[in-house]
This record gives sequence, structure tokens and C-alpha cells, in this order.
Amino acid sequence: MNSEQLAWKIKRHGIEMTHISGGSHIGSVLSVSDIIGVLYADIMNYDCKNPKCDKRDRIILSKGHAGAAIYAALAECGFFDVEELKTHYADGSRLSGHVSHKIAGIDFSTGSLGHGLSAGAGMAMAAKRDKKDHRVFVVLGDGECDEGSVWEAALFANHYRLDNLVAIIDHNHMQSLDYCDNTIELSPFADKWKAFGWNVIEIDGHNHEELRNALKDTHNENNKPTVVIANTIKGKGISFMENNILWHYRFPHEGEEYDNAVRELEEQKPEGIE
Repeated sequence: MNSEQLAWKIKRHGIEMTHISGGSHIGSVLSVSDIIGVLYADIMNYDCKNPKCDKRDRIILSKGHAGAAIYAALAECGFFDVEELKTHYADGSRLSGHVSHKIAGIDFSTGSLGHGLSAGAGMAMAAKRDKKDHRVFVVLGDGECDEGSVWEAALFANHYRLDNLVAIIDHNHMQSLDYCDNTIELSPFADKWKAFGWNVIEIDGHNHEELRNALKDTHNENNKPTVVIANTIKGKGISFMENNILWHYRFPHEGEEYDNAVRELEEQKPEGIE
């Protein structure tokens, strides 16, 4: 399965999972799906038959509320049965609303925003000290970057020259109940990361070629950690969800919302998917 096909599958599962469960955050799932699709299809080293393989790349979805995207990717990549996705957010399900390390392929439980980059920096530091050559990928939300702990981790990662650490920011310009710039202004966003000593790459977060080029080899001569600012659209792919803050917490209800969401996605289905 190529990255375009996997990203579409993630979006389709996301619509279904949040619809069945009445769970939220479909807007965030849709904005991050292309990033996750490229990571799992083209970039990361992993083994679904040996999820704890020492040589695997590590991934932390720091914006844990978009966990349906990771669950969908893991299921499609063979870590567990795709049918289990239907239990998402249900009482007693393993697939909790925010990602859980109890699922094979997930290295760190998240949900309380601002923790993922610190954990990722620790993993990257441990890999350096143990002379391991895997990379650590941390996917953050832009609103999450309001947290001071993100910037403490950024300082730490630069100080220890953790060039095996890659932060990817799903920069959809929205958080919770408003636009990011109306909450706490992030601009100039790239300049802030540069000032903290990071190698900064800014791209279209829905362009798979740009994502692949940015992520395939992030090691650099100055041994800096890398941050990829991926400019995205909240609710990407569903016209009535795009750039609509309502869809941060809302799920597609039975009837017109769900039917139209499915119809629009079906119209975008890549070749090769039945």
C-alpha cells in the first residue's frame, strides 16, 4: 500500500470510527492523516510481527486526541485486525480515545498535551548513548506548542545535538475552540524553532512528495534536531469540515453529515483500493 492509499484509508477509518463511537477530534485526524500515511508507508522502520524490535524507529503522537489516525495506520499495516477499529472509544475497548501504549506499535501513551516531545527527546538521548541508529518521530499539534514543556524539550534536544529526533508539527492553525493566533500567537513560528537551534523545514503537510523529501534523511552536518512544520488544513478532504473549528470536538452524525462525508471521501479514493 502506498502512502496515498494509506492516508485515504486512515481518513475513511477515522470517519467510521468517530461516527460509530460518537467520539471527537475528526478534524485533527483528517489534518494529520497524510503525515501519518507517509511515515508508515515510506519513512519509518518497523516490523508488525515484532513490534518491540530494537532497530525500529520510535513514534510518539503527542497530539494524542488524533489517536484514531495511528490506530488506523497500525491496523492497515498489520499490527492488529482492522475489524477491531470498530471498537474505538467503546467501553472496555483497547482502543482508547487517546493513544495507549497497551497497543502493539505504540511506544508512549499521550493525551495530556505537551509531554510527547520531552519523552521523544529522552528516547533519542538514550539511543545516542547506546549507539543505536534508529530515529524518534514526534507528531505535535500547533496549539500544543503553547505548552512551556515543548520549548524546554526543544532546548534540551539542541543542547545534546539530538539529530536522531524529528518533530513534525501538524500546523492546521486551529486549537480547541479558536484559531491558534487568537489564543497565543505562534508567529514567526519557524524563526522561534531556529532560535532554539533546530534544523527547520517548512512544507505543505498534504503533499506526499514534500513530506517524503523532508523526512527521508534528517541528519545534518551540525547535528541539530529537525522540526518539520507541516502546513495543513483542519478537516482536510471533507468540504464542510475544512477550516471549521466546530469539527475539533464534533463527530459525523447519522444522516446528512455522515453520508456527505463518506460520499466526498469516496470521490477522492486513490486507484488500487477496492
